[in-house]
Amino acid sequence: MKKELFKNEITILRDTFRRLLRRHAETNILKLIDKTHPADLALLFRYFNENEQDEIFSKLKPSEKTAEFLNDLDELIGIRLLENESHDRIASILEHASSNEQAYLIGLLDEKYASSVIDLLQADKQEELEEMMAYPEDSAGILMYTDVFTLHEETKARDAINALQDQEDAEMVFYLYTLDDEARLTGVISLRDLVTTPGDTKLKDIMSKQIHVVRPETDQEEVARIVSQYNFLAVPVVDPDDRLLGIVTVDDVVDIIREEATEDFLQMVGAGKDREILLKSSWENARMRLPWLFASWVGGIMAAFIIGIFDNVLQSTIALAAFIPVIMGMGGNIGTQSSTIIVRGLATGRVSIENSMRILFKEIRVGLMLGILYGLLLGVFAILKFLDVSPMLGVVVGVSICISMIIAATIGSLVPLILNRFEIDPAIATGPFVTTSIDILGVACYFLIAISLL
Repeated sequence: MKKELFKNEITILRDTFRRLLRRHAETNILKLIDKTHPADLALLFRYFNENEQDEIFSKLKPSEKTAEFLNDLDELIGIRLLENESHDRIASILEHASSNEQAYLIGLLDEKYASSVIDLLQADKQEELEEMMAYPEDSAGILMYTDVFTLHEETKARDAINALQDQEDAEMVFYLYTLDDEARLTGVISLRDLVTTPGDTKLKDIMSKQIHVVRPETDQEEVARIVSQYNFLAVPVVDPDDRLLGIVTVDDVVDIIREEATEDFLQMVGAGKDREILLKSSWENARMRLPWLFASWVGGIMAAFIIGIFDNVLQSTIALAAFIPVIMGMGGNIGTQSSTIIVRGLATGRVSIENSMRILFKEIRVGLMLGILYGLLLGVFAILKFLDVSPMLGVVVGVSICISMIIAATIGSLVPLILNRFEIDPAIATGPFVTTSIDILGVACYFLIAISLL
């Protein structure tokens, strides 16, 4: 019900914007923009054509809301809007953005254009932004907020609360971080602990010294894992000397988890890893998916070649041909299921080097149980369907599908584990690669068993 209500509100909002644009109702458009949440406005831009997008964006004033809107916008739309804008206007918007928002938006521009925009920023902003842009893409350094509120560990709780109340512009104050005389991170205090502590208590007496920190080079997936495992609202980012550089907050981690999951799912079905694939042209879509599907094409040719080798077997028992799609389909399905379970387990930390063998053998046992069940069902069906053929056809079909499903479960589980061991994204193991290899092996086993038993 809530989902339908939200969709109706977005539809009404979209139609209202379009009606006002047609009437050139400047004042009403500005009022509607001001009342619309930046995230909702970013969502609406998916439904506007380019002229509508340009007209509305031109009316947005440089502000924190505009910077937030650009960060929530789909990447391809954001790139087009920014590259068609003047350097001065982009720089004026960036002045109102947080450090990680600035790094993200600058990262959308090409190098020459980005340099021109950075040159227009204030000197301190330029230096800070250039330092952040030097970190690897998808790292904690790119994501972190640098405007972090900190206090010395000798500060009393009363003074800390007063200092915090004076920080009207402080962002993301989830925790209070404490530093020593050399500006090194020494502890963290939740705001709840701070306000429930006697005023004369020093921060070092109530702070937690067990801090989970990351380096600016740490991959965003590792940051997301820490936040989700320990239910943190923020993770501090420190340099090799333990000096606090910034924090990565939970709202950014939610975006990371969604982005990484989207990439994995796209790779698992052989559609590349571009999260913006729905916004790309038909040609770009086809170009990205072409190499992945090439594996399926090669596999199909090899399977046809194998079938051709056993042409004499098919001619003597033509009924064998009827079960080739079933053998290939069932094996491909269970292989994809196993690989998806393993890939997701690796991503969430439930599958690791320590328990990988146990999980592998568990998947093989699952394949064996399902293989026996469907082998019996398909074997009985084959005997009843082809009464004029030897009953051994049922045995061939049943044994073949059983072995095919065991092989599929093994390959589907083993390949992601091997790729992960060599630090290759295991998501590429699913989809065309696993199903193609299973199809080839399944068909080969089917005919070898047929030769042996018929």
